[in-house]
Amino acid sequence: MMFPMVLLRLVDLVLYQLLANSYYRAARKMKSYGFNLAYLSSKPPHQPCSFPSITKCDLQGRMSQTLVCDIHRVLLKSKSFFPFFMLIAFEGGSIFRAFLLLMSCPLLMICDYEFKLKIMTFITFCGLKIKDMENVSRAVLPKFYLENLNVKVYEVLASTGSKVVITSIPRVMVEGFLKEYLSVGHVIGTELHTVGCYFTGFLTSSGLVVKHRALKDYFGDRKPHIGIGTSSLHDHLFISSCKEAYVVNNEDNKNSTQNSIMPRDKYPKPIIFHDGRLAFLPTPSATLYMFMWLPFGIFLAIYRILLGIFLPYKLALELGVLSGIDLNIKGTVPIKTEQNRGVLFVCTHRTLLDPVFLSTTLSKPLTAVTYSLSKVSEFIAPIKTVRLTRNRKQDGETMQKLLKEGDLVVCPEGTTCREPYLLRFSSLFAELADEIVPVAMNTHVSMFYGTTASGLKCLDPIFFLMNPKPSYHIQILGKVPKELTCAGGKSSAEVANYIQKQLGDALGFQCTNLTRRDKYMMLAGNEGIVQQVISKKCS
Repeated sequence: MMFPMVLLRLVDLVLYQLLANSYYRAARKMKSYGFNLAYLSSKPPHQPCSFPSITKCDLQGRMSQTLVCDIHRVLLKSKSFFPFFMLIAFEGGSIFRAFLLLMSCPLLMICDYEFKLKIMTFITFCGLKIKDMENVSRAVLPKFYLENLNVKVYEVLASTGSKVVITSIPRVMVEGFLKEYLSVGHVIGTELHTVGCYFTGFLTSSGLVVKHRALKDYFGDRKPHIGIGTSSLHDHLFISSCKEAYVVNNEDNKNSTQNSIMPRDKYPKPIIFHDGRLAFLPTPSATLYMFMWLPFGIFLAIYRILLGIFLPYKLALELGVLSGIDLNIKGTVPIKTEQNRGVLFVCTHRTLLDPVFLSTTLSKPLTAVTYSLSKVSEFIAPIKTVRLTRNRKQDGETMQKLLKEGDLVVCPEGTTCREPYLLRFSSLFAELADEIVPVAMNTHVSMFYGTTASGLKCLDPIFFLMNPKPSYHIQILGKVPKELTCAGGKSSAEVANYIQKQLGDALGFQCTNLTRRDKYMMLAGNEGIVQQVISKKCS
């Protein structure tokens, strides 16, 4: 009897001390914040502003000066850093880690700024590989950071010669972007504890960075020329140590259309390649909607795949449109003039489904050539697919044989690109046929990207078809005149460049000399060639 009684007393003590006291503190917090759901934005208490607005800062003659600022709510317009933690949890971790972070939102609402940051850091980074964080930092986060840049703050930052960012956000989350895209010379941020190749989720012994102390430690008795912060008390202490101090006010953000995305032509550096599955900024509400949609999305993707596999072209097309797929089709197929030889369709490459949608649109069987299509994608493809070897002579012979059997689809970029750019076209296709029909293809998604460089490529079609309303733009251009083909005396490179420009003009895309290798080296650190995976520790 003694042991059960002791156990009951122990349970009673734990429940009282841990739960009752925690609920009492939580209730006091909720009362003090007035059930303000916006407190999830991780902003310190507001203080009356005694510094001028950033809009008052003169940009002239700043190149010899030093600027210090934060990235949270200063360089970025977003009030909360939660979406960027969610991007790391989802893209670098797993869907289960992302769900756990989402479930922590009620707790985050009643925590103060420091504890909130520690909770998000622990959930996001505990057990996460350092390499995975580096991949997300390089390939995923920059796109979302650029879209959230505060234009006015960036203009001031760009006008100065020396730039230092001091932030309580973990340094690994922001340093790569700040140095690569904004030319920031030094980044001081919260350091994370690691064991081997993994993060533990805890901070190092130095704890969260206190900005005004970090500024004093870094500059000593020197004063930076310009300091930019928010109207919080912590930032007042921070920027008051600078010769000139400016703040980013909520009113300024409203006047500058805070919810708008920074125009692409104002990016400090073009972003051509990026990775990750999420096509939206995962705020708490947007992430909740995504998880609610997932079961329906998976069912819808399977339904759409089965339509293409088992039903005739016209019926599959009609039912696919009824399921939410938005198809925009322009142009008609030119009349074939050569007998016993198929037409060569040359397409821009947006997803693995390009040949499938073209075949369904034309209501005729096509053959697609690929380099590294997964077995799953080959199995569910409703059209014939043939693998190439990257041996120019052998691939040329294979494609010649296929053209004698029927129409052929090629994507000479060799890999997909999400942004409005066209990669360099391989010239091999120009040597194989005189009847060449360019096809301009573009896609739009609202929830998931249907391409990946470092993830599971076998899931690419499924993720694309999981979108509530994925769209495909297909524009069939006129047949390339014979005098502009190799039969008319043009070199294969000239033909490839001509067709690339023709397709770029039709879509409003910019032509580049970048290749498949450039994409994969940037996003995945490899050349994009599927090889047998060898298990390595910390790989």
